[in-house]
Amino acid sequence: MRVLFNGVTALKPKTGIAHAAANLHRALVDTFPTDTFWLYPGERIARLARRFFSSGGKQANTSAKSGRLKTLAKSALGAVAKLGYGAHFQATARLGRFDLYHEPNFVPFRTGLPLVVTVFDLSVLLFPQWHPAERVKAHEQAFARGIARADHVLVGTEAVRAEAQRHLGLSLDRVTAMLCGVGPQFKPQRAEVIAAMRAKHNLPSRYTLYVGTIEPRKNIGLLLRAFCDLPSELRAACPLVLVGGWGWKSDTEREYFHSDARHRGAIHIGYVPDEDLPALFAGAEALLYPSFYEGFGMPPVEAMACGTPAVTSTADAVCEVVGKHALKLNPNDFAGWRDVLKQIALEPSFLNDYRKRGPAHAATFTWEACARITWGVYRKVLGLPLAEIPLRSAA
Repeated sequence: MRVLFNGVTALKPKTGIAHAAANLHRALVDTFPTDTFWLYPGERIARLARRFFSSGGKQANTSAKSGRLKTLAKSALGAVAKLGYGAHFQATARLGRFDLYHEPNFVPFRTGLPLVVTVFDLSVLLFPQWHPAERVKAHEQAFARGIARADHVLVGTEAVRAEAQRHLGLSLDRVTAMLCGVGPQFKPQRAEVIAAMRAKHNLPSRYTLYVGTIEPRKNIGLLLRAFCDLPSELRAACPLVLVGGWGWKSDTEREYFHSDARHRGAIHIGYVPDEDLPALFAGAEALLYPSFYEGFGMPPVEAMACGTPAVTSTADAVCEVVGKHALKLNPNDFAGWRDVLKQIALEPSFLNDYRKRGPAHAATFTWEACARITWGVYRKVLGLPLAEIPLRSAA
C-alpha cells in the first residue's frame, strides 16, 4: 500500500495539528514497515521550506523601510509558493503511483485518489467568531466540498464524531475516532532537568501552567483575571505561567496581561521549543486548560504523563479525553477557577490524587494505537483485508 501523506502543516513552527500529523506519520512508518507512507513535499523541499519559515522576524538591525520591504517580499514569495503548492501536490499525486491520499489538515486537494481526511475539530464551522474572517471564508468555500469528496473522515474524539454526524450530515460508518497519542518524551523528569528548565526561563520554584496558542476559544482572559483577583501573597507563592504565542484576536488578553497581569506576577514566555515542554509540564503545580471548545486537547494528557495534575474545562472533547482523571470546571465559572488557583497556592497537596492517577491514564494514549486505527481505515477504503498485527512490546 502506497499512501500520499500531506506533511506541509509540519513545516512551520508546530502547534497541535502539526504535532499530531508528524507523530501519526512517524508511527505509521514504524508500525507498518512493508507499506509506504510518503510524506509530502519530500525532504529536499522540506528543508528549503523550513529555512523560509525560520527566517521570519530576524530584522532587528535593519531600518524600518528595509524591514517593510523584506516583509512585502516575503509575503509575495509566500503567495507565489502557495499557488505553486497546489499544482505541485496534484502533479505528485498523479505521478507517484499512490493508492490513497491522506489529508491530515482539514481541506484536501482534488487528486482523483481514494481520500481520507482528518478533521480535528469543527470550531470554524460552529464558532466562526473565534477565527479570522479569511479562514472562515476559505472553509465556507472549500471545506464542505472537500469533506464531500472524502471516502472516510478521521476525527480525534467521539465528541467530534458526533458533531460530524450532526452538523456535516456524515453517516457514522464514514467517520472514525482515532484518539491521539502521547509522545515518549512526556514522562516524569529528573529534579536537575526541571531545575535547569526553571533557570533557562527564569521561573520560580512553584507555578501553574497554561500551554497553547492564546486565542479566543482558549479562554485565557478568564484565567488571567482569576489569577489577578488573588491576594498578592498567593500570586507570589504560585505565579501563573503562559507558554504559547499571541494568536489571532488576542489583543484584549495581551493588553490585559501587559497592563495588569504582568505587574501582578503573571509570566508569559511565549513559544518554546518542543524539547522544553516535558520539563515545563513536570515542574508545574498544575496544568490549567479553561478552553471553551476543543477537538481533543493534548496538553492535559501530556501534563498527566509528566506527573502533573490537570485542571480543565468541561468542553465535551476535553471531558472525554481526561475522563475522571482531571479536575473539571465550567469555563465560565470565574469564582471556581479563582478558588482552584487559591487552593493550589495554599496547599501543595491539593491535587495529589489527580497527580497519582494521571500517568497511568496518559499511558493509554499511544501513537501506535492511533496508527493502527488509521491503517485500518486506509485498508477499509481500499477494500483490503484487515490482517491482524500484534502490538509491539513496550521498550
